[in-house]
Amino acid sequence: MNKRLLILGSILGFLSVAFGAFGAHGLKALVSAEAVATFETGVRYQMYHAILLLIVGGLQLLNKQTKNLIFYLVLIGVVLFSGSIYGLATNTLTAFNFKSIGFVTPIGGLFLLGSWVVLIINFLKIKQNN
Repeated sequence: MNKRLLILGSILGFLSVAFGAFGAHGLKALVSAEAVATFETGVRYQMYHAILLLIVGGLQLLNKQTKNLIFYLVLIGVVLFSGSIYGLATNTLTAFNFKSIGFVTPIGGLFLLGSWVVLIINFLKIKQNN
C-alpha cells in the first residue's frame, strides 16, 4: 500500500508541475486571466494532495486500511475536483461544454475533505505514551 501511495503522490506531483507550467505559459494567450487563475487553483489543490499522499505513504502510524481509504479518497477527489477545474478553465478551447459537469467540482472537494477527516480521526485515536 505504501508503494501505491508514493507512486500516486509522485505522479500527481509531476502532473501538477507540468500542468502548472502549461497554465503559466501555454494558457495565457488562449484564455482569460480569470481562467488561468481558475486553472492554477486546480494545480494547487492537486499538489497539496500529492504531498499528502507522500506523507501518508511514509507514515507508520496508520494502518493499511486507513491508507487505502485515503488513497481512494484523494484519487477520486483530485480527478473530480482538479480535473473538472481544468475542464472549466479551458472550456472555451473545446467542443465539450464542461459547465454541464461543473457540479462534480464540489463533490471532488468533499472527497478531498474526507481524506483529511480520515487522517484527523486516526490521529485522534493514537494513544500517547505519557
